[in-house]
Amino acid sequence: MITSVRVIVEGGNGGNGLISFRHEKYIPRGGPDGGNGGHGGDVVLEANSGALLELLKQRRKFVAENGTHGGSHDKHGRKGKDLVIPVPMGTMVFTEDVVGECLVADLVAGGDHIVVAKGGVGGLGNARFATSVKQAPEIATPGEAGEKKLLTLKLKLLTDICIIGMTNSGKSTLLSAISQARPKIADYPFTTRQPVLGVMQDIKSDFVVAEIPAIAPDAHLGKGLGNEFLCHVERTRMIVYLLDGTSPAIGDDLGTLERELSLYNSNLLHKPKIVVINKIDLPQVQARLPEFKQIFALLGAPFFFVSAAAGCGIVELTNKAVEMLKGTSETEGMGASPQVAIFRPRAKR
Repeated sequence: MITSVRVIVEGGNGGNGLISFRHEKYIPRGGPDGGNGGHGGDVVLEANSGALLELLKQRRKFVAENGTHGGSHDKHGRKGKDLVIPVPMGTMVFTEDVVGECLVADLVAGGDHIVVAKGGVGGLGNARFATSVKQAPEIATPGEAGEKKLLTLKLKLLTDICIIGMTNSGKSTLLSAISQARPKIADYPFTTRQPVLGVMQDIKSDFVVAEIPAIAPDAHLGKGLGNEFLCHVERTRMIVYLLDGTSPAIGDDLGTLERELSLYNSNLLHKPKIVVINKIDLPQVQARLPEFKQIFALLGAPFFFVSAAAGCGIVELTNKAVEMLKGTSETEGMGASPQVAIFRPRAKR
């Protein structure tokens, strides 16, 4: 899954105005009749649930249609068609500014759209320059070039549940147990190298679940797979902290996860959460259950003992997750809206 891509967008050029004079039998002094050129098309980004950034990376440059030139008999050129580019919901649009990247738009909901490159204004034909004094002007203006911009598109996933954990805690196995996703599962660290999505089904609605790569100590500084994927936690409604029951310091593991999220964005600690202790099918983990209950009794958040591989405790976990999700709005926990740069298109003449 590609979560960032740079593209070049260019509005269509405006058509040229025409110098033309009316020449018809029995109509002396017909006068100027050159039409105006059509405006160039705009480039528009629109959020769509089925769009993928991967498709944009294959092309990289997007140019809208040019406006056509003006014609005789006061015929104006046709406006170029707008180029609408579908992008995934949750795409943030950045342009290069003198101080670095500048946020132009945050396309969260389906149908959200933004004009990122205006088409050029069409030129004027000589009929527009006729006056009572100058009745036969031989003046026309060319169409303007469309805007050209370099954009950076960054995707922050919109999910209901995000599973985070240390290496080999069983995130991929848990995702496959609660959804129809089939992520890669192996017994070596950092098996997951890209976010993986699944759908957890309920009687009346479905919920999107994401698994992000393992969080290592100092991930907020770029260690391990770094903080490249921590941004996806910002827009989830609920966090599932998955802990490895075989870890000798399971309490410290939870503290590490919360610390890394806090150092990346302190607001992440205020999201609804569930703590899950995995691998209870192993005898050594079973023997430590009283110890775990004592550690997490004062946690202030629900905790569950499960075996993602064997399916133990999964039903109870999913029921609680659905109950908590239904108690929150779909936009709760996504944070405040970011500051958005004001887009001021050029006025048409």
